[in-house]
Amino acid sequence: MRTILHRGLTLAAASVLVIAAAACGGGSSGTPGVTASTVVVGTHQPLTGPASPGYSKISVATKAYFDHVNAHGGVHGRKITYRVMDDGYNPANTQQVVRKLVLSDRVFAVLNGLGTPTHTGVLDFLKTNRVPDLFVASGSRSWNQPAKYPTTFGFNPDYTVEGKILATYIKGNLPNRKVCFFGQADDFGRDALAGVRQVLGAGTIATRQSYVPTNTDVAPQLSTLKAAGCQVVVSATVPGFTALAVATAARLGFRPQWVVSNVGGDKTTLAARLGAAGAPLLDGLVSAGYLPAVDEPANPWTVQFRKIAEEYAPDLEFDGNVIYGMSVGYLFVQALQAAGRDLTRTSIVDAVTANGFTGPGMVPLRFSAGDHSGYGGLRVNRVTGGKQAYVGPVYVTDDRSGPVREYTEAAPTPPANAIPVG
Repeated sequence: MRTILHRGLTLAAASVLVIAAAACGGGSSGTPGVTASTVVVGTHQPLTGPASPGYSKISVATKAYFDHVNAHGGVHGRKITYRVMDDGYNPANTQQVVRKLVLSDRVFAVLNGLGTPTHTGVLDFLKTNRVPDLFVASGSRSWNQPAKYPTTFGFNPDYTVEGKILATYIKGNLPNRKVCFFGQADDFGRDALAGVRQVLGAGTIATRQSYVPTNTDVAPQLSTLKAAGCQVVVSATVPGFTALAVATAARLGFRPQWVVSNVGGDKTTLAARLGAAGAPLLDGLVSAGYLPAVDEPANPWTVQFRKIAEEYAPDLEFDGNVIYGMSVGYLFVQALQAAGRDLTRTSIVDAVTANGFTGPGMVPLRFSAGDHSGYGGLRVNRVTGGKQAYVGPVYVTDDRSGPVREYTEAAPTPPANAIPVG
């Protein structure tokens, strides 16, 4: 009798443990956020605040892509649930919402958390909790520290790589001009300036000015650039501050050649911010990219992503941020496929480290055991007559002293339904 009672209590206790594990979101392997039929991932995004123009579309586009994948059976039978938290591009908010995603929502991974100042503050927390920190939406070199942060991986080309490529364009196409710099007062601005200086030389930057995202009065900085006689302004800015800088400069009667980081250079986003009267100010703006362009209607990736957006996010204006968000989704699906049916946090980190991914990017991803940065190059684009088109060759380089060189391999074409073949 006593033996039977003991066995009954043991079985009851085991049942409680199983129920508790299910309530916490763990699958049969005990991995948070993973069941036999679902995988739950989360992100922090600036749905409001100074970085929301354009960027608020990214997670909507990623979710639309996941909805498309889910409608075709998901990945290894699992549907993807994407939990998006608004941090307003405020680092204090980011820490709160990421803690909720990890400790309360029990997400499997954080995907494409956006922002240099925001994401920097959660690196140690994600590392301590062993959460895969995949494809950060920023080009800071902080994400490429595999020894210190083994589960963190970038996505964007890092800002030093971009600075070197933009400077190469300036050197070849805008010689003998007074070059100045306007950038965000954090790793974004500092890394971009470091890349520009590597190619042009430290002494060639006549004046540099910075801004903080919490202060939208940039007139003092633009006045200083104007007074210095700047002819070319390299701008490491998010879209809202690119538009603000261009508009403020025009109001001051200052019309330099703008050379803008890819993260703040999407013409559709800027035109919407400036309005009909201000949109012509963008003519001649130089930026860069590494993904298909909206103004390339025949590009097969653009065609596929536009089709998905029309079906799963019909109210979303199609621009470069939408292409970006879907490209992130495409890469994450590839990573899930490579991680296998027995999905664990370790298996997906191993899969990303192994790399071998191809997709919409016109340059390779650099993932390896010793490199956790994202894409390794860009191509310059220019706004002409209201259209933003790529010009010149595709370039690749590193974030150190390596040369800027042309990359000539053709970009891959998408699968028929824009879902990777696993």
